[in-house]
Amino acid sequence: MAHADFPGGARAATTNGRDRAAAQGGPVPAAGRPAGAPARSWLEYGVPAVIGRVREPGTLSGLAMFCLVFMPFALGHFLSSLLRNINAVLAPQLLTELALTPGQLGLLTSACFLTFALVQLPIGMALDRFGPRRVQFAMLMVAAIGTMAFAGSREFTQLMVARAVMGVGLAGCFMAAVKAISTWISPAKLPSVQGYLIAVGGLGAASSTLPVRLALQYTDWRWLFILLAGGCAIVALLIYLLAPTPPAAPPKPFTRRMLGEICGHPAFRETAGLVLLPHAVFFGIQGLWIARWLADVARFPEQAIAWLLYLGMAGVIFGAISVGMITEWAARRGIAPLTVAAAGIALFIAIQCGFVLNWRPSYQLLSVLFTLVGTITGIEYAIVAQAMPPALTGRASTCLNLFIFLAAFAVQAGFGLVVGLWSPDLTRHHPAIAYQTAFGLLVLLQLPGLAVFCWRRWTRRRRDSGTPAPSGKMAALISKEEYETGSLWPSRQRETRPD
Repeated sequence: MAHADFPGGARAATTNGRDRAAAQGGPVPAAGRPAGAPARSWLEYGVPAVIGRVREPGTLSGLAMFCLVFMPFALGHFLSSLLRNINAVLAPQLLTELALTPGQLGLLTSACFLTFALVQLPIGMALDRFGPRRVQFAMLMVAAIGTMAFAGSREFTQLMVARAVMGVGLAGCFMAAVKAISTWISPAKLPSVQGYLIAVGGLGAASSTLPVRLALQYTDWRWLFILLAGGCAIVALLIYLLAPTPPAAPPKPFTRRMLGEICGHPAFRETAGLVLLPHAVFFGIQGLWIARWLADVARFPEQAIAWLLYLGMAGVIFGAISVGMITEWAARRGIAPLTVAAAGIALFIAIQCGFVLNWRPSYQLLSVLFTLVGTITGIEYAIVAQAMPPALTGRASTCLNLFIFLAAFAVQAGFGLVVGLWSPDLTRHHPAIAYQTAFGLLVLLQLPGLAVFCWRRWTRRRRDSGTPAPSGKMAALISKEEYETGSLWPSRQRETRPD
């Protein structure tokens, strides 16, 4: 990853201050403090180090941006993805040691998604008011406590509570990284750098597969969680000590009116209607049930499952970078990002149909393609950020996260409940029909969003080609929808959100 992808301003804030003072004929400030201004703290103006220093956005070099902003927050996202997906490999140990049912396993794993969702709005307000550096430090310390508690839990209820606390602590990792990156990195590079961030999350998810399986040969899952708790604490300290702090901005309350404005915005509705459910399916299934499907239906051994999960999560890295490149390529040819998302989601649903049909010739290919193609769902963050008014971008992403994780909780827990309707055999494997039914229900839930998008796109093309449009109330409805969602098209985006 080249540092050139992390452009800042020309020079640091201290250099800018000296240049301005010299140009105005005044005394040159020392150590970056404006002439006549009192020293505020050693963290801000005292030493040439960068510990928690207040800096103006656009004043960091590319190398400083990479080392002080991207890497610390990306490590937090790495740990979040690892801990969110680790139960896929630990499931056999948890099922055996604690005698869990599929429904309990689904609830246990999805508890993280539920608490993720419940704290999204408070985290969004905290990020706006206190900044990602302080918020992420506190949240990762909470995650360390929850991870340590999970390691010491002995029964299902204790595991549920510990997993929920982990979810609270990890809930802000991605959004804090997005806010930090959007603060310090130029808007023109934001989609690419956000793709790198998602790729780091994919690396964390990949680390929760084969590397975890190999680690279990030398230790048990409880000691593994103790080590991960230490990792959360270390990354929290790195963020607190290294990440710069932007100047304080007046806090803006997150009112119900603002929430209604975000949810009612046509760009938000259009994007969420198409992508939200597939994104929830991707989160809910790849973090747990792909592994169980490989064990129960494909009957692969645990080592082979770990390899396939590793390949699938590695595909997330490749997919995240590829989605950004494909979207930029399509935009240069006048193809809207939402159209790219629709094509990817159609392919994603087709892959799920392979699970429904129990496509025996290539179980391995299905498991890898699910995670590779499923990364297309992450495009909704960039679409919403480009289409929404700048004042609502951060809160819109937080609302989007809220709905995604609530839906992911329902998908992951509901999938386990459906599978649990069938009794396992003597080897504790559930029948293929159980998974076919569960995947079939997911496909039925995702099809309406894709169908509505295709209908709206078809009516727009008819009007552009001069074909007589529907009349009456239908024509008024279509006209209203086209006007409201016009910001989703590349030409309208260039007008409303210039780079």
